[in-house]
Amino acid sequence: MSVPRQLPNAITIARILLAPVFLWMLLIDAGADGPLRWWAAILFIVAIATDGVDGWIARRYEIVTDLGKLLDPIADKVLTGFAFVGLSILGELPWWITIVVLIREIGITVHRLVVASDHVVAAAWMGKLKTLAQAVALSLALLPLWTLVGDLIFWVNGVTMAIAVALTIASGIDYVISEVRGARRDRRAA
Repeated sequence: MSVPRQLPNAITIARILLAPVFLWMLLIDAGADGPLRWWAAILFIVAIATDGVDGWIARRYEIVTDLGKLLDPIADKVLTGFAFVGLSILGELPWWITIVVLIREIGITVHRLVVASDHVVAAAWMGKLKTLAQAVALSLALLPLWTLVGDLIFWVNGVTMAIAVALTIASGIDYVISEVRGARRDRRAA
């Protein structure tokens, strides 16, 4: 079976374009637990799940591109960033969490773009684990599950969000250490 070479990147771009639609749906009714909140959460879950789909297609059909390696983590950061901001606007997530996450995500994205002409920095395993933890924590926070399971969900949300924030910070530190080591290695080889 032949897969169009552009399919993984098209899926990634669709994830970026869905982010503002998701945010609008989340905020339009002030985060009430009505149908738009559910649809916003479902859209987020579907969009973040495509992260694995586009990567799998690219690897499976050997159509991995430098553009895809650059855009894929940006798409994740746009989608999760919008979710963090949306939850903070609604008062459901402390702003300090959103700020810590955004500083890490924007800092690494800017670095990736600056060095893109020299080399493309693909996502490391810890960055992928961080994205998964954020996806789970944000999905649980976005779904108005309190209407179904009660206050227990707030405790579960707190634990999953704490894990996501810890992995966000740890993966940021890991990224910086890896890049510094790589730069030192390149200087010695030159």
